[in-house]
Amino acid sequence: MSGMRVRQSMTFPSFHRAALRALAALTMLIATSVRSNYVFDEDPFQPVTQDETVSVGGVVILTCTVKENDNSSLQWSNTAQQTLYFGEKRALRDNRIQLVKSTATELIISIAEVQLSDDGEYTCSIFTMPVRTARATVTVLAPGAHGVPGKPVITGFEDAVQEDSTVTLTCTSSGSKPPAKLHWYLNQEEKPGRPDVVESNPEEPTYTVTSELIFTVTRNDNNALIACVVDHPSNANANANGDKKTEQSLSVLFSPRVSIQPESDLPREGEKFYLQCVANGNPEPTAFVWRRKDGELPPLAKVDGAFLRFESLNKTDNGIYECQADNGIGMGDVSHTLLVQEAGVNAADPTAMSTSSGVDHAVIGGVVAVIVFIMLCLLIVLGRYLIRHKGTYLTHEAKGSDDAPDADTAIINAEGGHSGVDDKKEYFI
Repeated sequence: MSGMRVRQSMTFPSFHRAALRALAALTMLIATSVRSNYVFDEDPFQPVTQDETVSVGGVVILTCTVKENDNSSLQWSNTAQQTLYFGEKRALRDNRIQLVKSTATELIISIAEVQLSDDGEYTCSIFTMPVRTARATVTVLAPGAHGVPGKPVITGFEDAVQEDSTVTLTCTSSGSKPPAKLHWYLNQEEKPGRPDVVESNPEEPTYTVTSELIFTVTRNDNNALIACVVDHPSNANANANGDKKTEQSLSVLFSPRVSIQPESDLPREGEKFYLQCVANGNPEPTAFVWRRKDGELPPLAKVDGAFLRFESLNKTDNGIYECQADNGIGMGDVSHTLLVQEAGVNAADPTAMSTSSGVDHAVIGGVVAVIVFIMLCLLIVLGRYLIRHKGTYLTHEAKGSDDAPDADTAIINAEGGHSGVDDKKEYFI
C-alpha cells in the first residue's frame, strides 16, 4: 500500500506538467488565431465614413457605406445622438436635412444652410449583432476669425548666423479649426519640418499649431527666403492669401573667397598696371595684404587697399604676387603670376608674342643645322685630301731605297736622290 502511494505521488506531477503544456499550446493557438483575425480579417459589415469641412451657410454631404449587408438598416445620428435618417425614413423634423441616396450598402444625406451648431461628430450605425458604428467629424467654418488660422509667426531668427551652424526655427499659427497644417520653404523649395504640434485653445474650440525647422546653413543660403505657409480648408475662401504665408530673409556670415584680376592679360614694359584683389564674403572684406613670393614688393609698386599699382612696369617686376583678404570672420588668399612683355609686343594680338617666338626659334634652329652640316662636309673632304697627299710625299722621299741590298746602300741611294734640286719634288698643303 505504501508502495502504491509512492508511485502515485511520482506519476501525478508528470501528468500535471503534460496537461499544463497542452493548455499553454492551446492558449497560444487561440491567441494567434484571434490576433490574426483582428489584424488581417476586414469586417464587411463595418460602416465607413469621412470627415467634412463646410462654411456657415453651406451644404455638407454625409456618406456612410458598408461592403455587405444582412438586411440590417443604416442610420445617421447627429451630435446629440438624435436619429436623422433610418434607412429611407426621416426621423428628425428638420427640412435642412434631406435624403440623397439610400440602398442596402449606402446611406447619404445632406445638411443645407449649415450653422455653427451643426459643428461636431456625427454617427453612422448598422444594427447587426453586435451593432457597428462609424463617426464623421463636421467642421463648420464661421465668417471672421473663428476657425480660420491666423497668419503664421516665425521665431528663432538672429541678425546673422555663422556658416555651417545649425538653425532652429519655429512657426506658429493660432485659431484654426480643424487644426491647420504648416509647411516650410527655402527659396521656393519645400523643406521637411518636424511633425506639427497641435494644442487646444482653452477659451474657444480652436487650435494652435506649431512646427519646427532644423537645418545647417551654408554660404549659399545667404539672403535666402525662409517661408512658413498655412494649409487649411479655409484657404479657398480667404480674401487675402498674404495672411497664410510669412517670409524671413536669412543672413549667413562666411569667410571671403579671393581672386586676383589683372588690368590686362599682356602687361608691357613702361606701362602703368594694377592687380585687383576681388574678395566675396559676408561681411565684405575691408583688410587686404599684398606680398611678393620670395622677395619684397618692387619699389615702384604701391598698395592701395584691394589694388596693387605699378607706376612703370619692368622685367624685374616678374614674379608671383599674393593677396590676403580678411573680413573678421576668416581670411582668404590667392596668388597670381605676373609676366611683363617687351614694349614691342602687340598687346592687341595675344598670339603675336608666341608666334614670333616660335618663328625665331625655327629660323635659328635651321641656320645652326645648315652650319653644322657644312662643317661636317668640309672636315670629311679635308681629311681625305690630307691622307692622299701625305702618301705621295713619302713615296718621293724614299725613292731608290727599296731596291738597296743593305741599309748603307739604301742611305746612299736616298741621298743620291737629293743631288739634283730640280729633280726633288715636295708637296705642301
